[in-house]
Amino acid sequence: MGNHHCNRPTAPDYSQVTQVNLEPEPPPVDYREAMAIANQEAERLIGQHMLLSWYDRDRDFESPQHASECHANSAIPSYVDYALYRGASLRITFEQDRFVFFYLPIDL
Repeated sequence: MGNHHCNRPTAPDYSQVTQVNLEPEPPPVDYREAMAIANQEAERLIGQHMLLSWYDRDRDFESPQHASECHANSAIPSYVDYALYRGASLRITFEQDRFVFFYLPIDL
């Protein structure tokens, strides 16, 4: 029967998300360096912000981990689902999704 509460879209809906791909030279050595660059870019683009989720392909690590129960059967990674569900408005990627960061603007 499976999980009926899991809707399984085949692709994420980025219609409300600004997407920015960065290709710095030299490329970031690891996700920490990429995150520092992405945080600066997020600050520039949307001001006060919160990092909702991220992915490091080098280590195949995502944060938050196991955010979606539906992840096993989904075409959409759970870190993407998590961010979009929480209203992320900015997606910053490096080198064809080597590193991916989702941000939410914060109104203070």
